[in-house]
Amino acid sequence: QVQLVESGGGLVQAGGSLRLSCAASGLTFSTSTIAWFRQDPGKAREFVGYISATGSITYIIDSVKGRFSISRDNAKNTASLQMNNLKSDDTAVYYCAAGEILTVRPSPYKYWGQGTQVTVSS
Repeated sequence: QVQLVESGGGLVQAGGSLRLSCAASGLTFSTSTIAWFRQDPGKAREFVGYISATGSITYIIDSVKGRFSISRDNAKNTASLQMNNLKSDDTAVYYCAAGEILTVRPSPYKYWGQGTQVTVSS
């Protein structure tokens, strides 16, 4: 059974930092692409960034570029989303997803975590 479990969310003041983790089990993590999405209530799920299976390729959307970064540790079956200089617009539920290709679209990702809430107070 495949499981992705996000952790590290919480309440932070604007300008602060959080590091989200995604712990994977039940899949071959080292050959899986990992993506992060976020969703605010009433809005569509938004792609944030992805990282290739080896970690050699990463992509982050422009609105968080320079503030967010994605990494992974295949030895520990974990991926991370480091978020710095957080803004109120970053408030959302953040999800990690695992798949076989690198894409900004959510549908090709086979497996999803339950999400972790990030709330940024201004």
